[in-house]
Amino acid sequence: MPVRIRLRRMGRKKQPHFRVVVADGTSPRDGRFVETIGYYKPLSDPARLVLDLQRVDHWLAEGASPSDTVRSLISKARRGGGQDVAVGEVAAEERQTKRAETLAAKRAAEHKAAAKKADKAASEPAAEAAADAGAQ
Repeated sequence: MPVRIRLRRMGRKKQPHFRVVVADGTSPRDGRFVETIGYYKPLSDPARLVLDLQRVDHWLAEGASPSDTVRSLISKARRGGGQDVAVGEVAAEERQTKRAETLAAKRAAEHKAAAKKADKAASEPAAEAAADAGAQ
C-alpha cells in the first residue's frame, strides 16, 4: 500500500480550496484518506497554507511520498511562506476585527442613507405646504 501525501479538492465550482491529506495511492483524488494534515486556499490574497509539519515529517518517515504540488507547498511552509503564500492561520482576533470594521462601515452607510431619506421626506411636505400657502 503506497501512501501518498496529496491535495483533495474541496469547495464550489470555480472556487476551489484543498485539504492536504495522506491517502492510499490507489484511492481516487477525493476518495478515502487516512489523515488530514492541513489545507491550502489558493484564491485568497495571499494564498493561505496551513500544514502540520510534525505530521508531515511523521508520514515522510513512514515512507509516504508527496505529490509534486504538495512537495512544493511543504518547502514553502518550511521557508515560512513568501509574497504569494502566507503560512499559518489568520489570527482569530484579526479576523474578528476585520469583520467588525466591515459591519460598522456597512451600518454607518445604511444609517446615513436612512437619515438622508428621512430628511428628504421631511422637507417635501414643508415644501408642498409652502407652495400651497403661496398659491392661495
